[in-house]
Amino acid sequence: MQILSPRFDRSTFFTSVSESAKSLLLLDYDGTLAPFRPERTQAVPYEGVRERLTRLIASKNTRVVIVSGRWTKDLIPLIGLDKLPEIWGCHGAERLSADGAYSITPLPEHVVAGLVAAEDWARAEGLESYCERKPISVAFHWRGLPAATAEDIKRRVTIHFSHAVGTPSLELKNFDGGLELKYTDITKARAVRSLLGEVSDNTPLAYLGDDMTDEDAFAALDGRGVRVLVRKELRPTAADLWIVPPTELLEFLDDWLGATE
Repeated sequence: MQILSPRFDRSTFFTSVSESAKSLLLLDYDGTLAPFRPERTQAVPYEGVRERLTRLIASKNTRVVIVSGRWTKDLIPLIGLDKLPEIWGCHGAERLSADGAYSITPLPEHVVAGLVAAEDWARAEGLESYCERKPISVAFHWRGLPAATAEDIKRRVTIHFSHAVGTPSLELKNFDGGLELKYTDITKARAVRSLLGEVSDNTPLAYLGDDMTDEDAFAALDGRGVRVLVRKELRPTAADLWIVPPTELLEFLDDWLGATE
């Protein structure tokens, strides 16, 4: 573990978790709890993660929330837990409560039309097999493809949607292994702000994430809680702490368990 900000002290933080009646643990999925896989349906959690999440969910005083860019229906089988945590899918457009209550943010008609047009373009360009439609976005994936193929997809998508989107409220965003055309009003930052509004100001909390969409979440914390970058290599970040998965990720979860159990 490498401390990136003087505002974070490991001992002080976990002492606050142990002394608090409630704490909040926010977790990205791909690249954070699970390694990236060329076949997205095989991206199961690192060994040991499920067991620790099961104990954290059962601990009662920790509210565990997964905030992911994935569609919730695709994420649940991968998590593989008997008792699910709260899940905010599609960057927070979907909310699945721990008690099973589900809601989704409706999109404006012009945004839906723009996403349909993006799918039509991908089909016409022969990119349908690399294209994933989600409730608020269209994602183009190239992880695991030959470098030349990946570069060709990236170039064509970037050029087309930089000049031919013609739809307000849509933006092209990078993620690890692809590009995503998404509704601008739905972000992980928005999800985090909603969650912050549901807990007291002194609630100990942490957000663990790996990519640029998680930087939006880090920014939304605005001095609240601990921002943890989880990835193999360090990059420019607003995080307070950098941990390398899976070993240091499991250590962090063990520290949290030690504070709550």
